[in-house]
Amino acid sequence: MSRNFPHAMLKEIYEQPQALAETVARYAPGGQLAADAFPGIAETFRGRQRLVIAASGSSRHAGLSGEIMLEDYAGLAVDVEYASEYCYRSTHTLHDPAVLVISQSGETADTLAALREAKARGLKTAAITNNAGSTMAREADSSLPTIAGKEKAVPATKSYTTQLTVLYLLSLYVARLNGRMTAPTVSAHLDQLSRLPGLLEAALPAWEEKVAKIAEDLKDSKQFLYLGRAVHYPIAREGALKLKESAYMQAEGYPAGELKHGPNALVTADAPLVVLATRDEADPDSVLRYQKTVQLMRDMKAQGATLFAIVTEGDKEAAALAKHFIEVPAVDEFLLPILEVVPFQLFAYFTAIEHGVNVDSPRNLVKAVVAE
Repeated sequence: MSRNFPHAMLKEIYEQPQALAETVARYAPGGQLAADAFPGIAETFRGRQRLVIAASGSSRHAGLSGEIMLEDYAGLAVDVEYASEYCYRSTHTLHDPAVLVISQSGETADTLAALREAKARGLKTAAITNNAGSTMAREADSSLPTIAGKEKAVPATKSYTTQLTVLYLLSLYVARLNGRMTAPTVSAHLDQLSRLPGLLEAALPAWEEKVAKIAEDLKDSKQFLYLGRAVHYPIAREGALKLKESAYMQAEGYPAGELKHGPNALVTADAPLVVLATRDEADPDSVLRYQKTVQLMRDMKAQGATLFAIVTEGDKEAAALAKHFIEVPAVDEFLLPILEVVPFQLFAYFTAIEHGVNVDSPRNLVKAVVAE
């Protein structure tokens, strides 16, 4: 049944399953990576051990998740730069890296300047954009488009999750290229990835209903601290950014282990902690990070904090510690971020609605920052 959405942002949140499916189909049709979908990547990455990612805003948060994927899967040393800073950094920070720029529009001024500076230094470049005809896509040595379709709302939703998807696929491709992952292992990861659109589509209606109630309950909060570890930390930052730009509320994203090193002074009952407490039970490192996060939640609850947690389906331990929680399906560690961020998008959306904000066009913001 078709649905009339009150805002483009909510419509685009619901378009994510299709966007993810179409992006996966472009790069891994039939469950196998297609070399011709990664033009120039073999030349750019083969034998190269270092990569710089330059991006701004949500795209940089995607790059921070990509950093961990590319380091762990492909064995690259990755440095994520603010695109606005890249041109002013020393040319000797990394020796002969490849440079990957990420931009929804492919026209972002700072990111385009970073791409051109990299090319001027004689470096190999690649671009992830949501516009295959954009300036970045044309000028980079390799173009890796997301298949998100046009995104009208200023807050990035489907463009962001498809960026994460392309970074995951790129990590698998480079890992295979460099001999760090066997073909059966790649296939197993792709099988998990292919399940994501269906899992997301099935979860969205319940998430929408539950998050709307959470937003109503927390609408009068003074500020929010979003917490995550490892590949989930960038999702905490993205969740905080979504709330700032959509609802005009103060929010910050921190590594969960850093909370007691200063930010805990801000924690009160009316300054909620939003905690990513998911886990991949097949990954011992993920389980250890989860255990540490749960202990932090215990400490914060005893301190009187209000907790809103994203947990893995069936996890009663973390859920019991939180005043509010949303369950996400159990998937691989590096695929969890694609699911985790969607409840944060919904929370930003409904909080904005509670505050009477024009969520599709927040004040002082534009869809593409084309002038520095």
